[in-house]
Amino acid sequence: MANATTTALAAIGAVAILYLVIGIWLDVRSFDQTKGGYSAPNVGWTGEPIDWESSDRTKEGVVKRGRMIDVFVDLTTGMITFQAAGMRYHWQTFSGRALVVHKPREAAVALGFQPEF
Repeated sequence: MANATTTALAAIGAVAILYLVIGIWLDVRSFDQTKGGYSAPNVGWTGEPIDWESSDRTKEGVVKRGRMIDVFVDLTTGMITFQAAGMRYHWQTFSGRALVVHKPREAAVALGFQPEF
């Protein structure tokens, strides 16, 4: 009986970890759907830039809600922050590529913010 319980709990744990890994992978893939243009002057990229209008608005900027990770973008400072399980991790401000490809400055102004980045 103990062996069957151990096996069942191990299977549940493995499925939960697999679900977590897949959810994080899908969240990361869905945030930036562009490829290429990594070297200045950041031309030749493909894909769809971030649709700022479809993101949820906050007092500081926007948030893109994911399955496991939420991505907060402060449209004044340009800080990108990840939140998972109630914990926040300030990652970085916009890269030169992000400024060219995703146009966060223009989006910030259009959404009523005053970008300082």
